Amino acid sequence: MLTLSFTFPAGRYHGTPWGRHVNEADVGWPPDLWRLTRALIATWHRKLDPAVFPRERLVELLGKLASEAPHYALPDAVHFHTRHYMPVRDKPSLIFDAFAQVGREAALIAHWPETTPDAAQTELLDALLNAIGYLGRAESWVDAKRLENWTGKCDCYPSEQTVDLDTGEVGDLLPLWLPNPPTGYAAARAELRKAALAREHADIQEKRAKAVAEGKTRNLPDPTQAKLPAVIDSTLPEDWLAAVSLDTGELQAAGWSAPPAAHQRYYLRRKDALRFMAAAPARTRQPAPETLTTARYALYAKPLPRVTDAVKVGEMLRIALMGKARRLFGDAIPAMLSGHDLPADNRHGHAFFLPEANADGQVDHLIVHAPDGFDARAQLTLAELTSIRTREGAEWRLLLEGMGETSLFPRSPALAAASVWRSKTPYLHPWYRKKGLGIPEQIARECRLRGYPEPVVVEVLPEHKPRALDFRRFRSKRGLTQPDRLGSFLKLTFSEPLCGPLALGFGCHFGLGLFQPEGRLQEVPCNPLIP
Repeated sequence: MLTLSFTFPAGRYHGTPWGRHVNEADVGWPPDLWRLTRALIATWHRKLDPAVFPRERLVELLGKLASEAPHYALPDAVHFHTRHYMPVRDKPSLIFDAFAQVGREAALIAHWPETTPDAAQTELLDALLNAIGYLGRAESWVDAKRLENWTGKCDCYPSEQTVDLDTGEVGDLLPLWLPNPPTGYAAARAELRKAALAREHADIQEKRAKAVAEGKTRNLPDPTQAKLPAVIDSTLPEDWLAAVSLDTGELQAAGWSAPPAAHQRYYLRRKDALRFMAAAPARTRQPAPETLTTARYALYAKPLPRVTDAVKVGEMLRIALMGKARRLFGDAIPAMLSGHDLPADNRHGHAFFLPEANADGQVDHLIVHAPDGFDARAQLTLAELTSIRTREGAEWRLLLEGMGETSLFPRSPALAAASVWRSKTPYLHPWYRKKGLGIPEQIARECRLRGYPEPVVVEVLPEHKPRALDFRRFRSKRGLTQPDRLGSFLKLTFSEPLCGPLALGFGCHFGLGLFQPEGRLQEVPCNPLIP
């Protein structure tokens, strides 16, 4: 067997996964074998003497490493990032610099259970490990060495399952890139060249048919003369080491969506292997699972969605959570998130998906709140959500600020305590208006049904900007009864402070009818009867 140890003296590992843009702020953790192999090649070129360590021996060593997928033992790491502006074409551009923050003495272990290099290969490997200066980007300083008789346990290994078969723990499935061994590359290269040549042949036939249809029969292209494009041919060299050494820019310029000399394999990684920076401090403040009612996310998007699209944002947040839960648990989606299969007496005890806007009317935070609390599966789903894919194909990044009771978020206006509440999004009355059941009566009735105290004053506010008609006021779900299609802004006054979130009326689970305190936030305990 073979075991390598990597420590990062700066406490940081920078490495953007293949196919991801640096501004997506993603980190490829652990470093895959594709990256490690290319780092060893670069070290051989720059720091070793080819007369002492010939190229053929390097090919033998790296080919042996590529013949088996390594296993990893991962140190605790936190997904962190910094932001700064860089001049790009004379215009400042916001750059996200993401990295895994690890202990300076913590070791990342790469382990090959069935691979044992011979004496000459071991000598070369030791020289490469002694000379390597960084892994990933140049600021990822690394100290590397080979370990004898390592007996630790790996917690990241090749698998197609999301559950550790030994412990039963649920983990993360992540794709890692591994170089094809030399024999595998030869077969893959032949198939790729054949496919590229077939595409060229088909293109020539299409051009020939088009020319004939237009009556242009002179100098027709000959399909038998199809040649492999030079840009493709240059990225499929016959030599294996040359193929593995190709620059990423060359591969992308040739249109490759994946390195031709590599293949992807799924690994099972333990859940807490790469925590987000807010997750660690939040854990010390979490209450017992039965009292955990609220999760709050910071939203990063360019541009940020407008509060006028609150119901659309709330629906997309729910869709993202349903998809995450389905990937984790199959059809056993937590009822508090889905709102389905709940007891008959459950009146709005399941999840609210509430966008929270800043003073400029931009949604910069998202709240998921269930008055009856989240179970363990719902908590895991909430913790795993890191992004939302919009219907337009954009990706919004999410950062979980914490999970707990509403008092955990003193900076959130929607979760504050107050006696006077003002509409942030239009209130749409949930029942048809009739004599004795106007807006004040409907507000009082809904408060009674939910166990809230009734407001002492319900005031309909005059129109302001944005107007109620400027908001999206309809759910995307068809067949819903909607007594109110216009909406109104209200001011509610209670005899005692209430703790938010306060959302009433049609579409209240998705951001409509959301209220915020008027004036300064009150530092008072929440009424335990009110979520």
